[in-house]
Amino acid sequence: MKGLELSRRYYDACGKPMLERQFPQLAGRVAVGLVGEGSECLGFDDAISRDHDFGPAFCLWLTQEDYDAYGKDLQAAYDALPKDFLGVPGRIASSQGGGRVGVQEIHAFYRQFVGEEQPPRSLLRWLYLPDAALASATNGEVFADPLGEFSAIRSALSAYPEDVRIQKLAARAAIMAQSGQYNYGRCMRRGETVAAELALREFVQAAISLVYLLNRRYTPYYKWMFRGMADLPILAPAVAPLLQELMELGVQGQAWENQDSPRFNPYVNRLDRKVQLIESICGKAIRELHAQGLTTRDDDFLEPHAWEIQKRIQDPVLRRCHVMEGA
Repeated sequence: MKGLELSRRYYDACGKPMLERQFPQLAGRVAVGLVGEGSECLGFDDAISRDHDFGPAFCLWLTQEDYDAYGKDLQAAYDALPKDFLGVPGRIASSQGGGRVGVQEIHAFYRQFVGEEQPPRSLLRWLYLPDAALASATNGEVFADPLGEFSAIRSALSAYPEDVRIQKLAARAAIMAQSGQYNYGRCMRRGETVAAELALREFVQAAISLVYLLNRRYTPYYKWMFRGMADLPILAPAVAPLLQELMELGVQGQAWENQDSPRFNPYVNRLDRKVQLIESICGKAIRELHAQGLTTRDDDFLEPHAWEIQKRIQDPVLRRCHVMEGA
């Protein structure tokens, strides 16, 4: 059973009766669900996940007024609920996993991910929020929210403002160009294979993030970035197999040995399978950027597209940012 389903069933069987019996004054006021950090909030938990921060649990989100009045007693009642449920052992919190479940004040919950402004009041503030933090603030499931205050903030944080998305797309395109199309090859020409692999990883992370942005979704924590692409309809089915092959290939040193050969192209060395994959991924990205009306250029190199993408920004302050800001 997945963690979200376990959480929902645990709340229905144990948490909801406890609330109705012990805290009738909170009827119509408390929000309940499972949102935040942890693979189960993304639906990615498996047998390996169960060794820490997994088990029957849910979150109870209260307004500041209700938290001050009932938070301590409600937490004690939550702690007294059965630990094991449906044959699943009680939750074992890791040293980093404390406070993820149980009673929380609404704004304190969101503060850990986005700060005091919920949602941010400026586009620049939006720009510098980490994607993974926003993914954690808006993932999972809300089982009940009769008051609507928790869900109102969740809804306001559900997607980047369009100008922020465009700036981030420009930054990702620039990184892909610099790390993959430019620096990977330059490092290989010098025989700097470690630097080349580091450039390659920068390229892969930027490419995955670009796919999420094209789908108007937040990129989760790096461990789940690639896994989460399986749920994305735009571009992901076309590039995910290429990215996997790119990461699994060994060093392509033999493709760079005979640099005096007339077949050798020092800028786009297609004798290197990794270069072939990089160029294919970039080509598919450019076609989708065209499809979304974000660029009209014909260049194979992504950097000119990054500058073209940025021209679509309407906000004058954001438009003055360097193309790499928000990376």
